[in-house]
Amino acid sequence: MKLPVNQPIHGGNLVWAAALAGCPPSRILDFSASINPLGPPAGAIQAIQEHLSALTAYPDPNYLQLRQAVAAFHAIDPAWILPGNGAAELLTWACRELASLDCTYLFTPAFSDYWRGLKAFDATVVPVPLEAPTWEFPALAFAAGQIGWLLNNPHNPTGRLFTREQILPYLEQVALVVIDEAFMDFLPESQQQSLIDDLANFPNLVILRSLTKFYSLPGLRLGYAIAHPDRLQRWQAWRDPWSVNSLAAAVGEVVLQDVGFQQQTWDWLQVARAEMVQRLSQLPGLQVYPGAANFLLVHSDRSVTELQRLLLQRYQILIRDCISFPELGDSYFRIAIRTPSENQRLLQGLAEILLNPS
Repeated sequence: MKLPVNQPIHGGNLVWAAALAGCPPSRILDFSASINPLGPPAGAIQAIQEHLSALTAYPDPNYLQLRQAVAAFHAIDPAWILPGNGAAELLTWACRELASLDCTYLFTPAFSDYWRGLKAFDATVVPVPLEAPTWEFPALAFAAGQIGWLLNNPHNPTGRLFTREQILPYLEQVALVVIDEAFMDFLPESQQQSLIDDLANFPNLVILRSLTKFYSLPGLRLGYAIAHPDRLQRWQAWRDPWSVNSLAAAVGEVVLQDVGFQQQTWDWLQVARAEMVQRLSQLPGLQVYPGAANFLLVHSDRSVTELQRLLLQRYQILIRDCISFPELGDSYFRIAIRTPSENQRLLQGLAEILLNPS
């Protein structure tokens, strides 16, 4: 299904939503972007304020202090860290490497930026479908040759969490594995299935992380890659200098140390997500897929673009349609988990539309 004219391919497009709703962007309650509603943490704001004077100088091109902070958080060598202008920038360089291989396997439905990055470098892509309603990890049979594999965990948009045990057996079968763990930090440490601890044993493994979703800083743009230093030095040579601005670097140095904010987020999400799954499941025509991240994928019996339009025009609420995921189309939407009062606004709006369809 083709996107309607001007239909966004990403969540969080408040200017587009406001034009449709007939209100200022500030009035839109955004469930389309999966951002932590509790942040930014106070330490992030303080770091920005304290480093405003740094705007008159170029950032450290090596981002040594930021790399050291990230390395300390993960207990690894700073040489294995490359900060980026959001995980999206680093995904571009990962896709450049993947495109040099014979083909890249990609779980579908897949985040549109994966297609963007791979197509930008003319990569050959082999889609591997995840099947509803379970979205289970599929059996893989890689072709001969130099093979790449790009996946995200937890998976976007299904929220499915894959285990280390499911992924590890395949690492020796391919030339390059790129795992986007942008939503992994929304799981408590005891539940995470990160492969960061396996990097030393697999020089063909790259892990991408975002600091903007968990810490509610999408406008600041900050992420990092963890991989073998030789690979990261190659990426550094490819990209523009000073990819991370001074304020973002300063924030990255402090937020990973905010244990209190991390625990507050885990406590909020566990309760709020369970309640949203229960209450959405009670609405007619909706099937909810419980996920491990801070968003939910929902199947709808009625057109999602129509539902999206009504929510915007009547209630100034934006949900994420899934038209940019060709396998899902106009029958699915994705919503972020937000605060209890905001979640109630969405539930009430959905109920009024679905229970009174005329």
